[in-house]
Parts: sequence; structure tokens; C-alpha cells
Amino acid sequence: MSNTPYYQPQNNEVELFEHSYNNQLPLLIKGPTGCGKTRFIQYMAAKLDRPLYTVACHDDLTASDLVGRHLIGNGETYWQDGPLTKAVREGAICYLDEVVEARKDTTVVLHPLSDDRRLLPIERTGELLKAPKDFMLVVSYNPGYQNLLKGMKPSTRQRFISMRFDYPDVATETIIIQKETNIDNKTAMLLIELAHSLRALKDHDLEESASTRLLVYAATLIKAGFAPIDACRAAIIEPLTDDEETVEALMEVVRAKIGN
Repeated sequence: MSNTPYYQPQNNEVELFEHSYNNQLPLLIKGPTGCGKTRFIQYMAAKLDRPLYTVACHDDLTASDLVGRHLIGNGETYWQDGPLTKAVREGAICYLDEVVEARKDTTVVLHPLSDDRRLLPIERTGELLKAPKDFMLVVSYNPGYQNLLKGMKPSTRQRFISMRFDYPDVATETIIIQKETNIDNKTAMLLIELAHSLRALKDHDLEESASTRLLVYAATLIKAGFAPIDACRAAIIEPLTDDEETVEALMEVVRAKIGN
């Protein structure tokens, strides 16, 4: 599996995913930004040797964007499958990232696919597709962003097997950063110490925590020869906030942890 992306398991998520796939159960992954949800799905798709269709959900996503639509070309009208329909036809994995960002009337199309029917009705063409055993529906979202308008409806959430992701423990996060960037152990540990200090500020001064992804970005810059303090500012601090005073306050934490 030379094309399998690197992934460092944290708990029993690989086993749970495999059992869900083998038993044709849809899967919901909850976790903060940059903790490895998308990488995990890519890893599992490669491990199971299944095609992967990934959709980044957003406010303007419509059911037609998922299922498909009629298009006009060469003077005639033709049907074009959307990523969800393609995944069902091919027996692929369809991954809807940040599914709560999609409109409520869009996610309703998932209901007959995510229960024991495993059906995808295509109203525009009159087709009723039965998902093959190799098809799997996976969705994810960040619970920290939930509110009354963005939360997942219980009627949708309870159709899925669910797993919760969080940032890795120190040992695992060290392995991930070193594997991704070839940075030395000392620098990796300093970045993780910094991240833990910043994560302690979550829900107080910051809307979101310093993610593993941002640590990898910082380590990449440092490994390439960029000054560590400047790398931390560009890759970790500036992405966390737009407020200049907050940036300067967080940079004091960086200087204390990383050094001048």
C-alpha cells in the first residue's frame, strides 16, 4: 500500500471503521479542526482499496451538488452524476466534510442512504439506486462550532455510528510531526508544549485551538530553515486570531516556549 497516506492510530478508530464498513453502517466523526479526521478517512479508503469522493460542505451546497443535475452541452441536455451518486454507483466511500455547514434540506437526501434501506432516489431521472455493499457514507463535523442553526438534527445524527476525535497525546503527536516533516525530536516537543499552552486558552481567548495541522506547518517551515519564532507566528498564531493585541499576547507565549 505504497499510496496509503501516513496515519498514526490513537485508539480503536481503525477497527471501528472496518467493522462499520464490513457491516454497511454509515459513520459520523466528530472532532476539532486539524485533528486528523480527513487524513484518517484517506488512510482508511486506501487501506480498504476503495475510491474516495470528498465533499467540503458549505452554506450554498444543494442536493443537486451531491446527487447531480442536467447540463446543456453540444446542443443537447445530458445528466451528470454528483459525487454522492458516483460513489453509490461505484461502491466507493463518500466523505462529507463539515456536514453541518450544508443546508438542512440538503442533508435530508442522506436519510434513505443512512438507514437499512441504503437507497438513493434521483428525482430528476426517476432512478432509485441501491447502494452496493462496498459503498460507505462518512460525515464529519466540529462540535465546537455547533449552535442552534448549525447543529445536526437528532433524526440525522442517530442514523450514524459515531466516533470522537481529539488532538493526539504527546507521544502520538510527536510521532506525527516527525513523520510528516523529519524535524528533530527536541523541536517537535517544543512545538507540542507550545500547542498545549495555547489549547489551554480555548474558550477563553481563542475560538479554536492550535491544531496538529498547524504544528506540522510550523515544523515544515522550521525544517526548511525559517526562523522558529517567525515560523510559529506565521503557521500557528496568525491563523488562530485576527486581533492584533491577541497576536502579540500569544507571541509572548511563543517566545517563552520556543526562545528568542
